[in-house]
Amino acid sequence: MLGLFKTKKKTANATILEVDDEADLRSTLETRLKWNKFKVITASNGQEGLDLAASERPDLILLDNNMPIMTGIEMLARLREDEQLKVIPVIMVTAACEPQKIAAASSFDVVDYVTKPFDFADLMEKIFQMLDKK
Repeated sequence: MLGLFKTKKKTANATILEVDDEADLRSTLETRLKWNKFKVITASNGQEGLDLAASERPDLILLDNNMPIMTGIEMLARLREDEQLKVIPVIMVTAACEPQKIAAASSFDVVDYVTKPFDFADLMEKIFQMLDKK
């Protein structure tokens, strides 16, 4: 349990953009990420997420798929079209577990696909592994 609160030096202060329309989940995940010394910015839909990705240039994006205004897959497509934003790694964190949605996300080079509900310790391990590769 205490391992959840230890931050690796290499990933300390990394910026994570969390894009999810579920306010309670977004708030809980934001709090837990901050406990791990990440800088966290949040968005409630894909368009807001895309705008923040462009202005903030996060180290990682945690992205839901089923959102209003712009879905996660639509946001991914727009990210990958932009030369400066396409290098930002994305972990999908979504309840969308249909094979076609997983395949669509994979076609845009997501680094991982986590389905809700998820184990926070597992998600943190995936985040640390991805950021350690950068």
